[in-house]
Amino acid sequence: MNKRFYLTTAIDYVNGQPHLGHAYEKVIADVIARFQRSAGSEVYFLTGLDEHGQKVQQAAVTEGSTPQAYCDVLAASWQAFARKLELTNDEFVRTTQSRHKAVVQAALSRLHAEGHFYKEKYEGFYSAKEETFLTEKDRLPDGSFPASFGEVIRLQEQNYYFRLKDHQQWLIDHIESNPGFVAPEHRRNEVLGFLKNNVLEDLCISRPASRLNWGIPLPFDPDYVTYVWFDALTNYISIPASQQDPGVPAYLTEGSQPGAGLPLWPADLHIIGKDILKFHSVYWPIMLKAMGAALPKQILVHGWWQKDGQKMSKTTGNVVDPMVLVDEWGVDAFRFYVLRELDIGGDGNWTDAGFKARYSAELANGLGNLVNRSLSMLKRYRQGIVPAQSDELRPDAEKVVAETLELLKGNRLQPALLSIWSLITRANQYVDQTAPFKLAKDPAQAARLDEVLYNLAETCRVLAILLWPFLPGTTCRIYEQLGLSGTPDSRTAVAWGGLIPGHAIGTPAPLFPRKDP
Repeated sequence: MNKRFYLTTAIDYVNGQPHLGHAYEKVIADVIARFQRSAGSEVYFLTGLDEHGQKVQQAAVTEGSTPQAYCDVLAASWQAFARKLELTNDEFVRTTQSRHKAVVQAALSRLHAEGHFYKEKYEGFYSAKEETFLTEKDRLPDGSFPASFGEVIRLQEQNYYFRLKDHQQWLIDHIESNPGFVAPEHRRNEVLGFLKNNVLEDLCISRPASRLNWGIPLPFDPDYVTYVWFDALTNYISIPASQQDPGVPAYLTEGSQPGAGLPLWPADLHIIGKDILKFHSVYWPIMLKAMGAALPKQILVHGWWQKDGQKMSKTTGNVVDPMVLVDEWGVDAFRFYVLRELDIGGDGNWTDAGFKARYSAELANGLGNLVNRSLSMLKRYRQGIVPAQSDELRPDAEKVVAETLELLKGNRLQPALLSIWSLITRANQYVDQTAPFKLAKDPAQAARLDEVLYNLAETCRVLAILLWPFLPGTTCRIYEQLGLSGTPDSRTAVAWGGLIPGHAIGTPAPLFPRKDP
């Protein structure tokens, strides 16, 4: 069955403003979405917000607001954040929307009727800060709980639990027989290690409404609301279900309106941070199997960012504000640095000096300098008219194109950028080796100058197409300076020879203005 390429980010919890980690995940997703579109795929890119829970309820009370009004204000700033990063998301889900609630309640009703849930009294320790029950495994050697849990209280209450133990072996089998289900490989090994060395504890899926009323009511017991995982994780399927997606079990789509376009489910890619790996690679597949839905094709797990070798903290002030950086340096410079600096899977270290150094060396002096001098020379020596086709740099370009596209198919974004930059370096060396400014002084070298100018201009065009998923604004400006209409967003246009002899280019202008130190 034909379907759209469906990818999601994690949905962010609305207990504050967006930070570097949020921005990094969204940019990864946007690059992959743009690449898939450039390859001719229909794409559906979902991001959004997790808006229920105790922290939201408490924050709203503190501000003298209602939880919904509190969420509405924050949602506006998160949506502005998505626009600032120039994300091409097709939808922005909020877990307070009726379309989402309907699917959550339909899933809960079905699973309860089929015996997947049971009610049991719990007595033990609870962290209000993390909204989680704690076990003996969470204690430090001295018997206390880590400070990250905040105030820990002893609690006794009844809740509903989801049976997980029965699902353990088939999930191990699924992960072992589908090596790409969790990526990168070391994260897959982490999940398998967890599943093989622990007996799964059943998952608490409720909170008493007397303690927490800001949540989706359990359809089979109004004295309880749904706790985070059956609410938040379900967003990935609630949006397809709200469009009567044929890949979703029919009972989840009742009462919804048919959507436009090809089917979405199952998701092709869930992009998440390593801190929520267990929830997405253990709880979510089990939830889906119980619902009777197909599993996603891949869970892609990225690492965390530090600042200057330390954990980021508002208290110490060592935070990176993506909005401020975008305002000062431009969105493409920000997108470039986070993707160039950090390969998906590992942890990264942001330094202001490193950001400025990459901006100067790789963007301004690398890409920017190549495009500006190539097009300026074509303007100066040939009045901006493209000369006859020459294929001197064609083998270099074709090698990089093949390598880059293969890397992008595997979501290898940092290696893809390195591959593209090897062509930028080669073209800049080509300028130095051929010295077109010397050729221009010798009328006998006119034909040679034509060859050099064509190779440089055509390389700039190829680079614009390869870089479009990463640097959309910059590559559109390269196209404009080349006098080309439209956007460089079609992979088929990357073949060498796209610049037609006799074509008039536009006006060269710096792509990355140099910043004074």
